[in-house]
Amino acid sequence: MPTNIIITTLKPEYAAALEQLQRASFPTLAESELMLERHFLKHAELFPEGNFVALCDAKVVGLGSGFLTNFDFDHPDHTFIDIIAGGYYTNHDPDGDWYYGADISVHPDYRKRGIGSMLYTARKGIVKQLNKKGIVAGGLIPDFAKHKGKLTVQAYVDKVVAGELHDSTLSFQMRRGFEVRGLLENYIADEASDNWSTLIVWDNPDYEA
Repeated sequence: MPTNIIITTLKPEYAAALEQLQRASFPTLAESELMLERHFLKHAELFPEGNFVALCDAKVVGLGSGFLTNFDFDHPDHTFIDIIAGGYYTNHDPDGDWYYGADISVHPDYRKRGIGSMLYTARKGIVKQLNKKGIVAGGLIPDFAKHKGKLTVQAYVDKVVAGELHDSTLSFQMRRGFEVRGLLENYIADEASDNWSTLIVWDNPDYEA
């Protein structure tokens, strides 16, 4: 792990830099799906201890953000913009059983340095600290666009899960202990994922009912 990277909790003074991080990290994402400075200011107000920022020599280079919710696994279909309340995370419920992982992003210039793993570790830490059931998220499949027309989305995901294909996001999440529990259609306006997402879950092994 890089020694000059630190993980800290979200503070209002990081909000402007986090907007720029979003733009650099997700160049194919629709403008309406990006989180902006005003959104991060709200996250810092609602749940700062559950939103994490990676700093390299004081520069913002990564983000792991989310909120607590009571997720309905019997009715899992949802869109990204709806569940994150338009980016503001006002669906945050301090008594919710699950941490909804809305975003993990690392600046392109700082990837492959272990920052994503550090952010996932921070998320798991707060879930264990608060005794929540685990983490649920929409896992994007940004490499699906290269296979569209040759494979259905289900076939593509099945091959990624089986290790026959590599997806730069989903494969990474699976190595962090996440399981695919389904598909989410029209989850997000992202051409690389053809608007699809997987429903991914990490169960907290230390959860006590």
